[in-house]
Amino acid sequence: MPDLSKSISVIIPAYNIEDLLEKCVDSVAAQDYPRELLQIIIVDDGSTDKTPQKADELAEKYQNVQVIHKKNGGSSSARNVGIEAATGDYLGFVDSDDYISGIMYSTMMEAAIRNDADMVQIARDEISESGDRLPDVLEPFDEEKEVTPTEHLRTLLMHTGDASFCTKLTRRELFTEDMRFPEGELNEDFYLMIHVLEKVNKLILLPQACYHVFYRTGSNSRKKAQDKDYFPSVFTDIVRNSDVVLDLVRKNHPELVQVAKRFGYVQRLDYMLHIPISKMTSDNSFYKKVVSDLRSGFGEMLGNKYLTGKQKAYLAVLSIAPKKVRTLHARIRGL
Repeated sequence: MPDLSKSISVIIPAYNIEDLLEKCVDSVAAQDYPRELLQIIIVDDGSTDKTPQKADELAEKYQNVQVIHKKNGGSSSARNVGIEAATGDYLGFVDSDDYISGIMYSTMMEAAIRNDADMVQIARDEISESGDRLPDVLEPFDEEKEVTPTEHLRTLLMHTGDASFCTKLTRRELFTEDMRFPEGELNEDFYLMIHVLEKVNKLILLPQACYHVFYRTGSNSRKKAQDKDYFPSVFTDIVRNSDVVLDLVRKNHPELVQVAKRFGYVQRLDYMLHIPISKMTSDNSFYKKVVSDLRSGFGEMLGNKYLTGKQKAYLAVLSIAPKKVRTLHARIRGL
């Protein structure tokens, strides 16, 4: 039996999730980890359905579950409140529409202690509303890996790494007062991850897929297919964060500058491929700035060795005639 002497606090932000909260919390409470060392914090973020009552019932059901009720402020705000209340040696996060395998935290903690690691990551899978497993978002691997924070940052910039804190167990002392989730934004995990990585000694990556992401239509970052004009703010936040990480890389990791620039171009491409045509207007200052960035960096973009030929082609035509290209693209796809 591995040494499981360290305590864990698991933070679950919850907002209008009455139908799925119990499954999530049950999966955390069912961990094969000593109950006295597992603190579970549900942060009700001003829910307007029966989530508050459901959370209180779960606190009565499990001795190690506590509930914090707060005014609505978003997922980052809820997570930050949970961090303040956490007492564990390590922190974990679980989104309230997801669930985890019973061995997740014991597996991660064993690796953390054995390697004296500040952060451990476990693999994940993606589950559809019908219960089917979706294609892997990240390339699976078969054995434990140790990576440096810089190596992990590089995978994030190449879109081959996992920025989520939900798949991580992180030493609590890294969450200093200046290390909190940005409130009022999406893509919050990436923002905090790139900053926390500057303080991490090492990361241990585990191959077991113990975190189960449930893809629920209408959640913050998942587009409602029936609404053609729906444009989640996550697409603007990913562009902003690409500029934040470029500044960080220029300061601390100059060897990754071209990789970070590649990341910024790909994030802008994602933005340009998702913004509704109806929002590609002259009074949309953010859209105009993205187009301006692509045009001013045209030559540098074409010379970036980390971009694929297809990415360069898309970026080139979208920088020259964005609205015409998107309109033609929509006609071809029958939208």
